[in-house]
Amino acid sequence: MKTANVLAIVTGICLALSVGESIGQSDAPAEGNAAVRPALSVTVSRPSQRDIPLTLTANGSVSAWQEAIIGAQISDLRLDEVRVQVGETVRKGQILAVFADDRVLADVAQTQAALAEAEANLADARANAQRARQVSGSGVLSGQQVAQYETSEKTAAAKVQSAKAQLDSQLLRKKHTRVVASDDGVISSRSATLGAVATPGQELFRLIRQNRLEWRAEVTAAEMARLKPGVAVTVIIPNVAKVAGKVRVLAPTIDTQSRNGLVYVDLPATASSQGLRAGMFAQGEFVLGSSSALTVPQDVLSLREGFSYVFRLNAGQHDQATVSQVKVQLGRRWAEYYEILSGISPDDRLVASGAAFLADGDTVRVVGK
Repeated sequence: MKTANVLAIVTGICLALSVGESIGQSDAPAEGNAAVRPALSVTVSRPSQRDIPLTLTANGSVSAWQEAIIGAQISDLRLDEVRVQVGETVRKGQILAVFADDRVLADVAQTQAALAEAEANLADARANAQRARQVSGSGVLSGQQVAQYETSEKTAAAKVQSAKAQLDSQLLRKKHTRVVASDDGVISSRSATLGAVATPGQELFRLIRQNRLEWRAEVTAAEMARLKPGVAVTVIIPNVAKVAGKVRVLAPTIDTQSRNGLVYVDLPATASSQGLRAGMFAQGEFVLGSSSALTVPQDVLSLREGFSYVFRLNAGQHDQATVSQVKVQLGRRWAEYYEILSGISPDDRLVASGAAFLADGDTVRVVGK
């Protein structure tokens, strides 16, 4: 009796399980008929060929094109006036400082008097020599006396020339009491001190000639071989200015310690007004031409784990397609475009934006061709 009851119970459980399984299978949708929802709506971008400039980047310092030293050319005189300060623009011949000239003026007056005396003596000696020559044939004067008169004339003439030379020297000293600018430019330093007694050759001012600046770039020997005079350069100082220049000359030698050479780049006359100053550190780009390259916009790229990827659209039905994640190698950058060295071809269709939200194999809805 008990055995019959157990069999009945087991049979009932098996029937219940069979019915439940059949019900579950009938309620679940068929796998092949499941609808796939797109992960994102995207637009299409295609790689394009563009001419990208070939550039060479270097670092260097802004310097004065030429710096002139203006010094004292006279000694033992007191500096009475200093008429310019650092940063002032001056013109060629402009008076920068003045030395006391009292002693020089006195020396000039004394030399002028000596010259007048020498000229008077010359006039007297010339007249005596002329009379002696007139009577030389009459026997009134001997030949020796005539020669003496002529010698006196020549001596007096030499003394006049000596007095004139001394006067010129004193006038030159007087001229040197005025320190003048040797060229147009800007005063970059001043060591002249009011009341000081200068010595010949002592530096008083430094002048940036014509207020002209240049950029001196350091490049390797291999990079220098790619450059030549006339190459366009863009010099950039962050938060200060961005100016255009041209290569003037390449250094004829390479530094034996650093193995780098200098490239001298002329900057425009307006460089100082744009904020550039001698001594500033700057970066520059030499423009070496251009070349065609396969490019994509920056929005197409997705950076993951230190590598760059794009998502390529595969063939699909209607407005839906799957995407494939493709690793690409980047080259140069120009504006918002990047050069693609490998990974895709010009005929590929790429996801134009939203790549950061996609994964390999996702289905997307294409809303633009």
